[in-house]
Amino acid sequence: MHISIVSPIYKAENIISELVSRLQFELSKITDDFEIILVEDCGPDNSWEQVLIESNKDNRVKGIKLSRNFGQHHAITAGLDASKGDWVVVMDCDLQDRPEEIVNLYNEAKKGFDIVFARRVDRQDSFIKTQSSKLFYKAFTYLSGIPQDGTIANFGIYSRKVINSINSMRESMRAFSPMARWVGFKKTAIDVTHAERFEGNTSYSWSKLINLAIGIAVAYSDKPLKLTIKLGFYISLFSLLYALYNVFASLSGIINVSGYASLIISIWFFSGLIIFILGIVGLYIGKTFEEMKQRPLYLIDEKTF
Repeated sequence: MHISIVSPIYKAENIISELVSRLQFELSKITDDFEIILVEDCGPDNSWEQVLIESNKDNRVKGIKLSRNFGQHHAITAGLDASKGDWVVVMDCDLQDRPEEIVNLYNEAKKGFDIVFARRVDRQDSFIKTQSSKLFYKAFTYLSGIPQDGTIANFGIYSRKVINSINSMRESMRAFSPMARWVGFKKTAIDVTHAERFEGNTSYSWSKLINLAIGIAVAYSDKPLKLTIKLGFYISLFSLLYALYNVFASLSGIINVSGYASLIISIWFFSGLIIFILGIVGLYIGKTFEEMKQRPLYLIDEKTF
């Protein structure tokens, strides 16, 4: 198999036919030896029925239906595990990742690159989503030490050795783009046109985005723990200096009666700080507990191959 396409499907029943037809047309410019793997993440619509229709038309279209909603990145993992291509393209199903860009990605990869990311030069998303994405990637770069680019998401083409390396990483917290960057290998990025959504709105709510951001930061970095150590050190230093000031002020007569307000403020501040630090430690303990259970990353209900 020369090229595999992996696309997670969620609430896309009216998009699948268009997605498949455009993929077939563009991939035929490269080779007829391809497969299109559509991983239906147990959405509330009739997406799986549409996947079955396309699979019956062309056996190169392969469908996987998960047993429940595991999330986008776990669905990508299911597709990567099933892929057989020497090259693998990962893309969203909403057609904001344009199939017409695959030929450009492939031609760039043939120059000797193992990874070619698609850089979205003009994102067709709302201002709030674009800015929040930039903020998230800046924070993630700082916390993880792995350079991240907010204009790059999952869309790109990856060699078989890259995919095999990613597939060997079986941690429960999945985030495809950071994993692709972490494995290394020779990589580049090219500018692509980012299209508007073919239909509907994004399925990522603010709560899902925040949970994903927290999960990725904890899974890929221990820097939050190191920051709490630094914070504790600076607070202790400040407390020592403040204590020395109070001793000096008492001896010099500046302070005659200890203040009630400063006492209450100190109690509330340090109590909140302790709870905050315990929360960070608890997140790491929770992630460790999740990994120790060693549950499968996804469960397959049906597949067409």
